[in-house]
Formats: sequence, C-alpha cells, structure tokens
Amino acid sequence: MSDCFDRAPGAGRGQGRGRGGGALLSGSGAAESGSSGARLGGSGFPSSGPADPPHKPGFLQQQEPLRPPKTAPPGTGNAEHMPQTKVPPVSQDKIAAHDCGSAMAKPQLVVAPVATSKLSVNAPEFYPSGYNPSFTDSSFEDGCDGYPTLTEYVQDFLNHLTEQPGCFETEIEHFAETLNGWVTTDEALQELVELIYRQATSVPNFSYMGARLCNYLSHHLTINPQSGNFRQLLLQRCRTEYENRDQAAKGDEATRKQFHAFVLFLAELYLNLEIKGTKGQVMRAEILQTGLRELLNALFSNPVDNNLICAVKLLKLTGSVLEDAWKEKGKTDMDEMVQRIENVVLDANCSRDVKQMLLKLVELRSSNWGRVHVTSTYREATPENDPNYFMNEPTFYTSEGVPFTAADPDYQEKYQELLDREDFFPDYEENGTDLSGAGDPYFDDIDDEMDPEIEEAYEKFCLESERKRKQ
Repeated sequence: MSDCFDRAPGAGRGQGRGRGGGALLSGSGAAESGSSGARLGGSGFPSSGPADPPHKPGFLQQQEPLRPPKTAPPGTGNAEHMPQTKVPPVSQDKIAAHDCGSAMAKPQLVVAPVATSKLSVNAPEFYPSGYNPSFTDSSFEDGCDGYPTLTEYVQDFLNHLTEQPGCFETEIEHFAETLNGWVTTDEALQELVELIYRQATSVPNFSYMGARLCNYLSHHLTINPQSGNFRQLLLQRCRTEYENRDQAAKGDEATRKQFHAFVLFLAELYLNLEIKGTKGQVMRAEILQTGLRELLNALFSNPVDNNLICAVKLLKLTGSVLEDAWKEKGKTDMDEMVQRIENVVLDANCSRDVKQMLLKLVELRSSNWGRVHVTSTYREATPENDPNYFMNEPTFYTSEGVPFTAADPDYQEKYQELLDREDFFPDYEENGTDLSGAGDPYFDDIDDEMDPEIEEAYEKFCLESERKRKQ
C-alpha cells in the first residue's frame, strides 16, 4: 500500500526509464500489453494485491507507465482478454484523488453533433397567414389581375378606402377604369351597387366616403343598361329600405341601428350626389330631399333615445341645406321640425342628455346653423359708416404736449402747426443719417477717433475676451 500510494510524485520513474526502457522496446507488443494491463488492474490505478508473477528473462518489471497510451496496442481491444485484479477497499479521499488523476490523464474526444437542415434555396416564398400577395396596399395599379371575381376586387378596394381614405383622389380614376372593363352586364352592375351600399351602411364612418364614391361612379361608369344606370339602381336600392322606415323605427335595437346607418348614408348622398339639370346646371337630387323629410317624421314619431339622437345627427348634417331648399320653394318645413322637437322635449320620456341635445339643436338653428353672414356688396370705409375707421391712426402731440389724432375735429389745424414746427428739428432718420443735404456744424465737429485712454482700455478688453474664449 505504502509503495503505491505514499510514493512522492515522480519517484522511481528515472529507474524504470533507465533499466527497463530498452528491454521493453525489445519485447513483443503482446507482452508489453499484458504487463501494462496487469499493473493497471482494469481500473485505472495500480493494484496493491499479491506480487506479480516473475517475468521471463530479458523483461524487467515496470513500476508505472509514464502516461496511459491514447490508443490500445494490438491485442487489447477486448476488455474480456485483459487480466482482472481485485481492488481492495480504500478511502473515499484516495479514490477521488485517483479518479481526478485518471480523468486528467485520459483525453476526452468530443464529437460535435451534425445538424441536418431542412432549408432549401428552392423553397417557395414565405407569406404570413392572411396575407394576399396579389393585393398591393398602396395602389391598385395591376387592376383586376389576381382577383377571380368582381366581388373580391371591389370589396378589397372598399376596405382599402376604409383604412386609407386619403387615397381616394389618387386611386378612384384607375378604379373606375377597371370597372368599365369588368362591369359589362346588368348583374355585375347590380352586384357593384349592392357591395357599395352594404359597405356604406354597415361600416362606421364610411357613409361619407361611400357617398363620394357613388357620385364619382355615377358620372364615370360607361355602362347604361335598360334596367337603369348606376345612380338609378342605387336610388332603387335605397327606396327598398326607405319604404320600411316606419317598421324599422319601431323595431328592436339591432333593426333600429341598421335603419339609422341607412338614414345617415342617405343624408350624405343628398349632400354629395350631383345631378345635372336640363340646362346643364349641377343640382341635388330632389327626391332625396323629400325622403329625408319623411325619415325625420318617422324618427320623431317614435321618440326613443337612439331615434332622437339619429334625428339630431341628421339635422346637424343637412339642416342648413334643407332649410335653404325649403325656403326657396316657400315652405316652412323647418319651422314644423323645430316645433316637433320642442314638443318632444316637453312630452317625451327621453333621457335628460337627449333633451339637452335637442335644445342645443334648436339653439343652433336660431343662430342660422352657425353660419356667418357676409355682406355681398363692398363699401369703402369712411368715418361715417365705420366706427373703427380711426382705430389704427397715429397719435400726434401739440407744442403743449396735448395728444390728438385724425378723429379730432380740429385735426387739420393742429397737424398744420406740427408741420410748421418741423423747421426747428434737423432732418435725421432714427439711425442718425442726415437727410437735409447740408452738414450740421455740431455733428461735423465730432471726431471719429477714440481717446488714447479709451483706445487702450478697449484693446485690453478685447485681449481679455480672447483669452477667456480660448480657455
């Protein structure tokens, strides 16, 4: 035990290296392998059991190899052919020490795992879910290419306008040209009208954009079938909803919500749909004016909160235009509407907030719908017709220091006196420039050169300023 474990590191290696080095090299590889295997005992550290049997002549006993071979010599590939020696129990500290030495002596060959990739340069192009590669978000330059049906093309464009309404001016012309090449039958035109109507009455805040779109298409679509052009089919579609106004105003909440969207879309159509008259003048559709009047009656006949709120929105949007059109015909329909609003405020069981909205609407109408009157004829302002005529006039002072302006009755006399006193003052501008032409004796005597003391102080000031700036 003491010979194997208490030996100092490196002791005896010189002896083994000197005496047995040549003998080991002259021996066979099998004998060398057997001797080495016996000493290692199959466990990586020397054995302390019975003494090894004597070797053949010519072989010297090897105390310990310098280092374990990296590769086993021929004939030692199988562990079952190596001699087995019993290892007596030893302390845990010594076992740990030898295990560390063995681990340090044996090199660890780490082989990196080979990763097999499924990526390929020939793989198809990747698109996120829900992305349509044929749809360009900025414009519809490719027209209807990539769209199998008219419905998909029109619906995509309507959604595009909903998200980016600012693109209307730049893309509506190309959209109309594409429709002219696609909408060639009555069925296609009817489908186009239905798509725009549904978008304008189902998507919030699209009623204005839908009305503008309808106005543009009514003037630029070339198809004119016997069943009616675009504007006629659109008005027929609106008439279908209009005829059910009384039932819709009394219906459930979902029915009323859909009805209110139709009312606001019809109001936008009245403001934006342009119709050419018999003399070529641009005018609004009179049939829509009559329809809005009847829709207001249906809303006020069923004075629930959401009906009244819809009526307020309708009158705020079209009240001024409707009143002007009715006044041109000598009608007092707006006065009747205001009277109905006042009756609703007094009698209806609506909420307090809705009553406040109705009263604010009456106040808005009394102020001419917030419009400011501008005089049609221009008159030149005079002191007689403009009270602010002298507001921006300059103020002068007499010799006694009394201020006067052009509004004073004796302005001419005081101003002439002021002109007479100008002879006592030299003609100089604010910056001191002489405007009189002749030099002034006082100012001519002034020398432009500085006093030597002032000049010296000025030079010191400049040097000190330069020194502080460089610091």
